[in-house]
Amino acid sequence: MAVLEVRDLEVSFGAIKILRGVSFDLEAGQTLGVVGESGCGKSMTGFAIMGMLQSPGRVSAGSIKLNGRELVGISEREYRELRGDQIGLVMQDPFTSLNPMMRVGDQIGEAYRIHQKLDRKTAWTKAVEMLEKVGVPAPEASAKKYPHQMSGGQRQRVVIGMAFACKPKVLVADEPTTALDVTLQAQILRLLRELQETEGTAVMLVSHDIGAIASVSQRIAVFYAGQIVESGPAEQVLRRSAMPYTRALLNALPQKGKNRLESIQGYPPDFSNLPVGCAFSPRCPLKQQACEAEPSLADIEAGHRARCWRSAEVVAMPEGATLGPESLGPIR
Repeated sequence: MAVLEVRDLEVSFGAIKILRGVSFDLEAGQTLGVVGESGCGKSMTGFAIMGMLQSPGRVSAGSIKLNGRELVGISEREYRELRGDQIGLVMQDPFTSLNPMMRVGDQIGEAYRIHQKLDRKTAWTKAVEMLEKVGVPAPEASAKKYPHQMSGGQRQRVVIGMAFACKPKVLVADEPTTALDVTLQAQILRLLRELQETEGTAVMLVSHDIGAIASVSQRIAVFYAGQIVESGPAEQVLRRSAMPYTRALLNALPQKGKNRLESIQGYPPDFSNLPVGCAFSPRCPLKQQACEAEPSLADIEAGHRARCWRSAEVVAMPEGATLGPESLGPIR
């Protein structure tokens, strides 16, 4: 059963729609990798789920349910009771996520005191235990440190510890490895997976790097122009991509045997002036006349869906093939 259900979600800033009909489920113990270029709406989805949209941003349509409870329309007071308890958040910059004037042990302990009503001493003890759990060295000494006294990787572990402190049902991890080097990225992703498996938390992992989330996600949702353009089991999305945009993201990754990286031509669309039909069509090398009409998110195979008029042909392309009309042969 889904812990988090998002249906036909729309987020608007004034008259401009940033999210357009986003729907997905997230089950306990499952990781959903949400991927796409900057500005495609993936982080906005996380903020909407957390109830953290900044004015004039608002949920203009749709539903967000946590364990069957509708979150759209609840008060800020009700949301504060959920954040850190039922829903956790890991931001991409741990330094700005932590209070520079508080010891990290006090910051983790605050979650226990607010949501579990523990006294200060007991909360401190549990904070030290959490630091040990997330792999911070010398946890008792580290608990007494301030954020600036820790490395970037250690700070990110502290933020993850805060997020998992009260064993949330859902964790939104928004670009949690962006500011870290490749080695630390792998360590943080492995830590997230281990905590998820032991606590049974449902994780929504947001990233612009489809390669970074491939190893930890059971399902992947690819965003473009405020919509999900492809979704399904990770293996199917990665090995049998049905949307040219997904193929382009994969081809942009460093690959053995390729001397140069492929790039996606053009620029992400302007939300105030979206193209007619398929939003990706102005940048798509496989564009045809049918793309002037907007495609729906259609079934490709069991649990695998894509928003493309030529999805069946794209699936049949060899893995790693350069996108272009010659890749598909004549239009049928």
